[in-house]
Amino acid sequence: MEKIIYDFDEIIERKNTQCAKYDGLEHYFGKSDVNPLWVADMDFKTPPFVNDAIVQRALHGVYGYGIITPKLQNSVKNWMLKRHNWEIQTSSLSFLNGVVPAYSAAIEAFSDQGDEIIVQTPVYFPLFNCIKHNKRNVVYNPLKEENGYYTMDLEDLKQKITPKTKILTLCSPHNPVGRVWDKEELQALADICLEHNITIISDEIHADLVFKKFTPLASLSKEISNITLTLNSAGKTFNIAGLNCAYAICENKKMKKTFDDVVKTREIQSINVFGTVATQAAYEKGDIWLEQLLSYLKKNIEVTQKLLKSTQIKFCKPEATYLIWLDFSCYEYTHLEIKERLLNGVKIALNDGTSFGKNGSKHFRLNVALPSSHLNKYLKNINTYF
Repeated sequence: MEKIIYDFDEIIERKNTQCAKYDGLEHYFGKSDVNPLWVADMDFKTPPFVNDAIVQRALHGVYGYGIITPKLQNSVKNWMLKRHNWEIQTSSLSFLNGVVPAYSAAIEAFSDQGDEIIVQTPVYFPLFNCIKHNKRNVVYNPLKEENGYYTMDLEDLKQKITPKTKILTLCSPHNPVGRVWDKEELQALADICLEHNITIISDEIHADLVFKKFTPLASLSKEISNITLTLNSAGKTFNIAGLNCAYAICENKKMKKTFDDVVKTREIQSINVFGTVATQAAYEKGDIWLEQLLSYLKKNIEVTQKLLKSTQIKFCKPEATYLIWLDFSCYEYTHLEIKERLLNGVKIALNDGTSFGKNGSKHFRLNVALPSSHLNKYLKNINTYF
């Protein structure tokens, strides 16, 4: 059987498609004549087998309320076993309309107002609002950085735990620094949480976009699984984030019920019917496409390294994701001056590092999930201004 070759070089016009990444430039950056390398979605066409599933469902012509089917549940179960060697039960799954809404629901479920939630900065910025809007207190446990490589500061973590500390949020793989935590790191973190009866919310939405072995936190042991709520989605992997279909995995029945009760109260368990068919198709047919995507992303990361080689901009090659955490700290410019040079000189829009936490100053997040011809073109002026 002839192997299918997918085309990641194809240029897809995304302007005027109600697309945040392109059509939101004026709103977020005050100008529309810049190249968007910010929002964490990809400029590659969604896989054809996913599009086919959506079109087939659309041709039915009735878009009524949907349900979660055993086929969808089994597609997630089989994907976890196949990709991550993690055997889960379909009874541990809860489907809902996004990882961020799930974050917020979990914070309400496993803590009370005024309790403390630990975050390891720099980290995915919507998490801060999820904590604050639930009237909980953010406790910062900054990652340690050495030559662009980040590790957890577990000694700092131990010192910051109090009787009010109820939840630790884990980003695994990490957005934006691109780390894939190894088993020893995860075990050491979980041991601390077990000792202090702290619930872990593990955001593993980038788990498939890895360049080394990934370990789901809850797969380490029954004890760790019993304190962990894992959040995931096919959205990042297969570029279907806009279809709003996510899921949580919780093998502790009591803990799962507590979470599900909040999900139902918030009415966030209703899933877009196209999101369910897209997720099932992605997990049933996506292996070859994903392997080719990862190969292409590796090359784009290497292209970025080459383009930035003659500058003082630093970054550590990510172990996961299509996101690169750029460090401009060698420059004497202020953070704002760096941002202005990127926007007005290089003409690229990047995510501002300060939104990921205080230790994001003089850092910016770059998205390289786009055709390499455009990546080269968009970054060509970087040497002129840096």
